[in-house]
Amino acid sequence: MKAYVFPGQASQFEGMGKDMYEQSQLAKELFEQANELLGFRITDVMFEGSAEDLKETKVTQPAVFLHSIIKAKMAGDDFQPGAVAGHSLGEFSALVAASALSFEEGLKLVQARAMAMQKACEMEESTMAAIIGLEDDVVEKVCSDIEEIVVPANYNCPGQLVISGSVPGVEQAVEKLKEAGARRAIILAVGGAFHSPLMQPAQDELQAAIEAAKFEAPSCPIYQNVSARAEEDPDTIQQNLIAQLTSPVRWTQTMQHMIADGVSEFVEVGGNGKTLQGFVKKVDRGFPTSAL
Repeated sequence: MKAYVFPGQASQFEGMGKDMYEQSQLAKELFEQANELLGFRITDVMFEGSAEDLKETKVTQPAVFLHSIIKAKMAGDDFQPGAVAGHSLGEFSALVAASALSFEEGLKLVQARAMAMQKACEMEESTMAAIIGLEDDVVEKVCSDIEEIVVPANYNCPGQLVISGSVPGVEQAVEKLKEAGARRAIILAVGGAFHSPLMQPAQDELQAAIEAAKFEAPSCPIYQNVSARAEEDPDTIQQNLIAQLTSPVRWTQTMQHMIADGVSEFVEVGGNGKTLQGFVKKVDRGFPTSAL
């Protein structure tokens, strides 16, 4: 069974989507539809903007979403997933690719998500850090022993976990994790504490938009970040999506469950095409992966 996986933030790159726009009428129509729905020409930033321009939240999230979805749609009948999953933001791409959400609904939700997260980031200074070379339970224990807010946020692959929280909390955790034997513990250049309790204001704001959106049964199972399990019930999918902003991305567990459930190949769709393939290799070095 072939699974298609969709990357999140940090997979953007300068000029993303320009070749698709120039080579495909379908891509051009979808990009222009997106410009109209978003209320600004995101294509100008995607095609000609600098790396710094692409980091702006209101641009990054819809840009990554559009790049993935348009790539999938351009594949036409060759896009036949047995399962899908998306890392954080990528879960919205996965839902649209599996027909659980329409393109228009998905893009509107991604835009609402970006704006809500930006507001939450501005309310309290917060950050994230990548922890390399420790078992998950060691990282979890260190975080739980710190009085400041700091939690595991992204279980990316075995030996790589991202923590998230207040600046003092993350700084304290980084020092303690180095003492515990982390090979690397690096504070990331991000705007906020994603997938932590500090995203509660964003989750509260986004909840109404998600509840108002129309969800259908997906064309194939979608493995969601919150549960790391295959989901097909629209109500469950909707509730998991609401919980996503304050819950960890269980990507390691997602890949393990997908392999156990019969996935024999992972295809990364959109972005730089390398991030999620790299995570799969940390689960099983010889596992088949490719990029669309």
